[in-house]
Amino acid sequence: MEKHCMSSQVKGVSTGTTILAALFDGGVVIGSDSRASIGGEYVSSKTINKVIQVHDRIFCCMSGSLADAQAVTKAAKFHLSFHSVQMEKPPLVVAAATVMKELCFKNKDELEAGFITAGWDRKKGPQVYVVAIGGMLISQPVMIAGSGSTYIYGYVDAKYRPNMSKEECLQFATNALALAMGRDNVSGGVANLVVVSESGVEHTVIPGDKLPQFHDD
Repeated sequence: MEKHCMSSQVKGVSTGTTILAALFDGGVVIGSDSRASIGGEYVSSKTINKVIQVHDRIFCCMSGSLADAQAVTKAAKFHLSFHSVQMEKPPLVVAAATVMKELCFKNKDELEAGFITAGWDRKKGPQVYVVAIGGMLISQPVMIAGSGSTYIYGYVDAKYRPNMSKEECLQFATNALALAMGRDNVSGGVANLVVVSESGVEHTVIPGDKLPQFHDD
């Protein structure tokens, strides 16, 4: 038992997770599960919010080490707030993603966290960026990450379509999270979903027992 506890302390709390973001016609849906685990061995929390608002219409989904991810998003909020004051206008989504990239790259030897940054701005509309562990930055119309993502690549490839309606994209994201949470033992809890568009920000929480079922219990 003592050996197990020491091992868990070294590994720390992980968000061992499923996160995603997908563009639709006029906006973006960002979503995640809410389960955190210690060392990937047992669940430490079922209510972690992994969709973090870093500015008015910019959000980050986090995966990997929870402490590392929270430290990076907290620093990003500060940088973006300061940036918006200097520029006298809201930051661009790509600026937020670049801040995340720089924070991850400068601390790549100490961090164990990856991020999806997504949102809407007046210059380019809805956007999705992934900041991988180590600081790589990529733009994609749809992105999934975390331990649960390995179970849903086929579903995402088959079902995602550009220019979906908001309702279609929400259903796509809900189904993807439900499938991952049903297979990945360190993904679970509730599905947190955020829709960002020119008209504003909408939050939705779907309890685990209300998620779609794709197999018999």
